[in-house]
Amino acid sequence: MKFDSSIVQITFKSPLGNIVVAATDKGLAGLWFEGQRHSPPQLTGDRPSWPSDPQHPVLKKISMQLDEYFTGKRTQFDVPLDLSGGTPFQQAVWKVLLAIPQGGTSSYSDVSQRIGNPAAVRAVGAAVGRNPVSIVVPCHRVVGSDGSLTGYAGGLDRKTALLKLEGALQENMF
Repeated sequence: MKFDSSIVQITFKSPLGNIVVAATDKGLAGLWFEGQRHSPPQLTGDRPSWPSDPQHPVLKKISMQLDEYFTGKRTQFDVPLDLSGGTPFQQAVWKVLLAIPQGGTSSYSDVSQRIGNPAAVRAVGAAVGRNPVSIVVPCHRVVGSDGSLTGYAGGLDRKTALLKLEGALQENMF
């Protein structure tokens, strides 16, 4: 992925671990759990190379909305998104993910059909895994065709916790 040069970041402390949120002048461009696969190289090492800006309006707004989400008071996010760093295919997949309602799930096959490319299930899986805005672009709501919980860049334990928080999984299901 390519990120706009105006990107700034902060760390948000969540019940599931630290989350780095990043924004550009256009909107929210990233949301990664600490240690998440496919995190940008700018966030690895002892010090991230993106500057911290806790006063950035998008970062302030998403922090407030994440607090509400994790306490069960928010079911949708309304921050502007900047997904321009993804390929057109990735952006099409991420757009479909935004349409999966809280409390619901969709399979990789369903997503590939919704983008008009039913044979692209593996490519859809790769695009879902590289979603730069976890939680807000709800990649955790994508499951296997049999309903099983399959890969999640933030870890299956977090995927399970997010789906339980949203009411898509019952406590005794897994």
